[in-house]
Amino acid sequence: MCIKLLSLLAALCLLTGPASGAFAAEAPVAPAADASAQAEVEDLALLPTDRILVLAPHPDDEVLGAAGILQRTVAMKLPHKVVFFTHGDSNQWSFLLYRRHFVLMPRAVQKMGLVRRDEAMAASSILGIDRQNLIFLGYPDFGTLKIWYSNWNDRPPLVSILTRVTRVPYQSAMRPGALYKGEEILKDLRTILKEFKPTKIFVSHPADHNGDHLAMYLFTRVAVWDEQMENQVEIYPYLIHYLGWPKLVGFRPNMRLRPPDFLKNIIPWKQYQLTPQEFELKKAALQAHKSQYFAASKSLLSFIRPNELFGDFPMVRLHPNESPEAFSLKRHFILTAELPEEYNAREKRAFVGVEWKSLRWEGKDLVISIELSKPLAKDVEAFIYIFGYNANVPFKNMPKIRVRLGVLSYTVYDQAKRLEQKTVKVSRTSNEVQIRVPLKVLGNPDRILTSARTYLGNVPLDSASWMRVELTGE
Repeated sequence: MCIKLLSLLAALCLLTGPASGAFAAEAPVAPAADASAQAEVEDLALLPTDRILVLAPHPDDEVLGAAGILQRTVAMKLPHKVVFFTHGDSNQWSFLLYRRHFVLMPRAVQKMGLVRRDEAMAASSILGIDRQNLIFLGYPDFGTLKIWYSNWNDRPPLVSILTRVTRVPYQSAMRPGALYKGEEILKDLRTILKEFKPTKIFVSHPADHNGDHLAMYLFTRVAVWDEQMENQVEIYPYLIHYLGWPKLVGFRPNMRLRPPDFLKNIIPWKQYQLTPQEFELKKAALQAHKSQYFAASKSLLSFIRPNELFGDFPMVRLHPNESPEAFSLKRHFILTAELPEEYNAREKRAFVGVEWKSLRWEGKDLVISIELSKPLAKDVEAFIYIFGYNANVPFKNMPKIRVRLGVLSYTVYDQAKRLEQKTVKVSRTSNEVQIRVPLKVLGNPDRILTSARTYLGNVPLDSASWMRVELTGE
């Protein structure tokens, strides 16, 4: 097997969260009360008038994030749908352990996607969900964030990394043959929103470190805006992949899930408290995702807790020449010793944390400042993403600006098209970067979605949470 392929598989494993060792599950224990945790987080209640939509980036995320909510939904006989963004067909780490060999041939990879679909159906049955309430979109595992970045409008569709296809290959999907392009994903999500009309959406989190989880959230936000449903639906993101969280990994049935320390006071969190029966069925549904449970039981069982957490960042509203304090998210950067064991020694040495410092609207420009935990080193790059949204312009036609920072220089892109460097102005010190971008370059937006990430080659190191920004005018 060539070195390039091995490097690719290593990056895949890092993003999909490999197992951290064999784990023998403890005997089930009834959830215990935790008054201190309950006091920190408000309870989330479902209403008799609710219509529940759960969006899962991969099969098993619906269980990890919202199995309790789904059981309560079924018990209350509320209308509901569960949508799977991908078939999870590129999780090579789990396939290696489950099949005891690499699954690399495109048709074999697709078959593993069908295995994960069947696992999702089995898990849903345990939770009481009928097959007719499951929707599989079939977009590319490990590829949807790349589509978000670069595959819109006149750009060609993404070529899936392992299946090698450019369109949905699964005949049981909602729309077989849909191209791997951003507007196609939006079309599917808008159709679901328009036809189902949810009142509550449970979806992956903008602070998540997994690309497909981020993409699921971002496409959902744009679809809700496009359908002008923001005032009609409540969105409850659930967090799965976050460095150093949960603090104690493994099956801890008496320990409630608490928000990450950095996000505890920034996000208004809510929780759903599972009954003992819901707790047991959540665990059983997770085990029905056999390929994933076999490979990563210890990390997956970390989310089988007496409660489920949901919460999102507030919309940041910008006025000209004002800098909102809400956007400055100062945190304690993760230390090398705190990095998960998936990172090898080289990646730990190169690790550069990234976080927001400030955002301003100055005249006709947007000014973004980010902070790095240390200067960029050789082969380490930082990317800043700034996507404008204008209610009067199809999102596929809006600029999607990406600024790529190296040790000494920077380049600017709109999707994959390289722009003149003078399109934006970049000033920097060793640990801080300021980017000034004209609003006209962003398509004169009324809203903005923005984030920053650091990479060592193709391996992601850290990311600043995606933020929603509204330009409110004078």
